[in-house]
Amino acid sequence: MSPELPLSNLRIIELANVVAGPSVGKHLSDFGAEVIKIERPGDGDTARAMGEHVGSRSAWWLLIGRNKRSITLDLKHPRGRDVLLKLVESADALVESFRPGVLERLDLAPETLREVNPGLVVVRVSAFGQTGPYSHRPGYGTLAEAFSGLTEISGYPGQAPLLAPFALADEVAGLFATWALLAALYHRDTRSGSGQTIDVSLYESVFNILGPLPTLYKANGVLQERNGSRLSFSSPRNVYLTRDAHHFAVSATAPSTAEIVIKLIGGEALLADPRFSTHEARARNGEELDQLVAAWIAERDVDEIDRLFGEAGAAGIRVLSMADVFADPHYRARETIIDVEDEELDRVTMGAPVPRMSATPGRVTHAGPPLGRDTEDVLQELGFSKEEIASGRDDGIW
Repeated sequence: MSPELPLSNLRIIELANVVAGPSVGKHLSDFGAEVIKIERPGDGDTARAMGEHVGSRSAWWLLIGRNKRSITLDLKHPRGRDVLLKLVESADALVESFRPGVLERLDLAPETLREVNPGLVVVRVSAFGQTGPYSHRPGYGTLAEAFSGLTEISGYPGQAPLLAPFALADEVAGLFATWALLAALYHRDTRSGSGQTIDVSLYESVFNILGPLPTLYKANGVLQERNGSRLSFSSPRNVYLTRDAHHFAVSATAPSTAEIVIKLIGGEALLADPRFSTHEARARNGEELDQLVAAWIAERDVDEIDRLFGEAGAAGIRVLSMADVFADPHYRARETIIDVEDEELDRVTMGAPVPRMSATPGRVTHAGPPLGRDTEDVLQELGFSKEEIASGRDDGIW
């Protein structure tokens, strides 16, 4: 990686699989970290075969493996374990997402790894955490969302709860793990000189973004109900059907934004209505206000609604499909979508690195690489001879 990237001096060893753990490496590599991904010989990361494909390549793997170096290694073999320990000597952090206890059974517990490198930060990502009665249960993001309390409040009144239609828990946990890893490295480099172990659970990551729900339950016995897209404490807030069969989202959480929306759809007279004149009144009469907004939007096409909301400074915007995203001028202007080089597909499209940094912006050099592409190069960098590399390949160790 080029030295201008802020994390270009970091080396990360990735033992993680699928989305949550590997997303940590993705975020770090976008900003310059060298991420050496260790995969099972033969089939590699499960993400390589997961979901829809672009040609012969999984779209998930193209994204989650971007910028990384891929090596194959059998950690159950003593020589494979020795290679990992050799890599750990020069690493800043190791990210793993095995079920709790697996790393210990491989004789690669964090304490063992830090015997080789005392400054190593070990990030452990799992569904339920490294401790507690559920720690050894199998788990994925879907189960973590259900266990966190999120699923129970998602959906519509009188209907079954809804699961998120994407890897929400995995991505949220990956973000928490990323900043925690950087915080641990900062602590090591500025204070202690020592590494540490970070325990990231998917369920706690989602639970942490639920806002004050646990506070309200403990203090007032409040259990939030499924309410579709509406909020119990603020109105209007929903997704509405337009005359030309599009959808338009409105959010007026702050009193000032709600007043602009109300004046737009009904003028000063509606704003003066005691049912809607204050934030508290709007919350109590949310159903009635929601119906008025829905009726006003239903009489107009989405382009007109978008223009009127924009002119009034009201908080609302059309709901975009992925096709709409690709046609939208704001996405184009900010280059939110980029084309990335790929060895097999030539170029592939995906989201650009975020957040935006003025002096050291992130970048993507390549999509997820072929399995084991960098094995020989990494082993040579560690001092292995061509004969040793060939022998290990013949024995199925890498």
